[in-house]
Amino acid sequence: MNTIFPKLKNDFQNDEVITTNIYKLIDKYSVNNHLSKDEFLFILDNITEKETRYLYKKAYDLKYEFYQNRVYLRALIEISNYCKMGCKYCGINNTVESIERYRLSVDEIIEYCALGYSLGYRTFVIQGGEDSYYTDDVLSLLLHRLKSEMPDTRITLSLGERSKKSYQILKDAGADRYLLRHETASKKLYNYLHPSYMSFENRRECLHNLKEIGYQVGAGFMVGTPSQTNKDLVDDLFFLKELNPHMVGIGPYLCHEDTELKGNMSGTLTESLIMVAMTRLLLPKVLLPATTALGSLHKIGREKALKVGANVMMPNISPTENRELYEIYQNKICTTDTSELCRNCVEARIVGVGHVIDLGVGDHIDLERVTNNARK
Repeated sequence: MNTIFPKLKNDFQNDEVITTNIYKLIDKYSVNNHLSKDEFLFILDNITEKETRYLYKKAYDLKYEFYQNRVYLRALIEISNYCKMGCKYCGINNTVESIERYRLSVDEIIEYCALGYSLGYRTFVIQGGEDSYYTDDVLSLLLHRLKSEMPDTRITLSLGERSKKSYQILKDAGADRYLLRHETASKKLYNYLHPSYMSFENRRECLHNLKEIGYQVGAGFMVGTPSQTNKDLVDDLFFLKELNPHMVGIGPYLCHEDTELKGNMSGTLTESLIMVAMTRLLLPKVLLPATTALGSLHKIGREKALKVGANVMMPNISPTENRELYEIYQNKICTTDTSELCRNCVEARIVGVGHVIDLGVGDHIDLERVTNNARK
């Protein structure tokens, strides 16, 4: 059973002193962009629906200060559901025998990125399991071709843990960004969620290597995983402050019944939105996706995330025949939509909650300013 945010079920039952203290801490947090561990924990242990509304407003206002109501679109293509890793929560891990495996060739990836380009996308997120087929040579060929045929784009890779040498080769070949969720900053929880051959230390080292090489780096964590505590989430916030990534992906843990963690409760929308808002206040300029997992958890989960600090969405341009096979969690949305339909649907959702789409390359605002200054 999940143990985070126990007070959320008791809305409006906080006494006046606790409520006042939470408001004061949120005010302090919105100015200083950091709190002590005890202060973070006080908020998470005691926050109710009443205070979440205040937290959400502060987070939205801070997002608006830097990005206004713009939402960057990234075209997501899921290139393979083969994976050599055994993450215990993931529906495509190497122990799952019930799934049909697939992978896309370089030509197929180029084809679907070209389709995405014709739909206006200028950032592509190439995501997959840790599939050994995609060597440095294969990915370098892909990156060279993408940048040759679509030079005005940003290429994001999300392909798991690799050596520092590999990350450098891919950066030199044209990769701009790399997404690698740290999953959790608690070693105890990390070890619970992963097999013994996966290393908590290596995961963190990969993220530091990516930053050192010069990628725009994305980290992130799940909310509501089995045995997770509020203290674990505080550790996530402290790790993010230390790493200072350009992007942070936050989504609920969604239980998959073909994994070792079957039978557990999934995370909740409210818990996830609180952590999205907390992360916006922690890293005011960060690129913060309204994740597909939030939309899978609740029909307007992504829209709600935009209202509490998120500013990125990732419509899917993968081949429709493969989308259901990329089942990292169950009941995933948009698996049958065409790329065109997904693009139009996402835009309608964004506009429907008072935001506008931005089809530019969507760099982190500090990098965007450097680029603009260089052009002057």
